[in-house]
Amino acid sequence: MERKSKFISGLVPTKTYVATRSYFSEEKKHEIIQDYLHSSFTKQEIWERYTGNPGEHGKILRWMREYGYSDKRANFVSKSNQMKEKSNLSSESFENLQLKKRIEELEKQLQDAEMKAIAFSTMVDIAEKEFKIPIRKKLNTKPSKK
Repeated sequence: MERKSKFISGLVPTKTYVATRSYFSEEKKHEIIQDYLHSSFTKQEIWERYTGNPGEHGKILRWMREYGYSDKRANFVSKSNQMKEKSNLSSESFENLQLKKRIEELEKQLQDAEMKAIAFSTMVDIAEKEFKIPIRKKLNTKPSKK
């Protein structure tokens, strides 16, 4: 690796660092992730082991998400399976919620209709008594012919 010194306007170097532009193949990324998942080392320690730089700046976690690894150690779930499970669970729970809301709505409509029927029947009874006129149709009557 090439060592570079950082100069600020011709002064004494403030910090010496290793210039690395780490580009890893997918296989190497998987190897780094597996090493992290199956060891007790931190991400920073793993990163330093593979690159020589102490700061990993969230790359390992980013790769894990990109390739579908779970954030928990020693658990691997493929991204597509994880998304399918989530979509199935969310669609089922969403459908259940919709059905429950629809049932509640229909029960409320039924209760309102029953109360209206009782109110209408009571109103007709009161009108028939007060005005002494038959409002309800008799059951055995024939329709009039015109």
